[in-house]
Amino acid sequence: MPDSTNSDQLRPKVGVGVMIMRDGKVLIGKRKSEHGKGEWAWPGGHLEHLESIEECARREAREEAGVEIENVRFLRLVNMTQYAPKHYVDIGLIADWKSGEPQNLEPDKVEKWEWRALDDLPEPLFAAEPYYLEALKTGKNFFDS
Repeated sequence: MPDSTNSDQLRPKVGVGVMIMRDGKVLIGKRKSEHGKGEWAWPGGHLEHLESIEECARREAREEAGVEIENVRFLRLVNMTQYAPKHYVDIGLIADWKSGEPQNLEPDKVEKWEWRALDDLPEPLFAAEPYYLEALKTGKNFFDS
């Protein structure tokens, strides 16, 4: 029988990201954590046990940037293996900004937050983010790497 500790570490995790739109711009932050360090990404994180996907997006937006969101909807699903050995099933949502000005509430994870136009995004982007852009542009919502 395999070691359960090791096999649990090899199981994919569930990530939830949320592209927050406000006046034609999107909220994006420069990552500091080891996973994607120096890359730009929307708010997001791990889905917690028994948490709804929508509540995860709302919680991450509040915890990371201090903003409230509304009109949360599904955008795309990605089987993310670009950061192997890490493996994620990444659920991408899109939402509208409701209230709050972005603040850096997790300075150990994010350097700063900015509102940026979709045609003026900073680089490099976190590997999950181009899938959001393709989904918006083409309507494709499933990416299996």
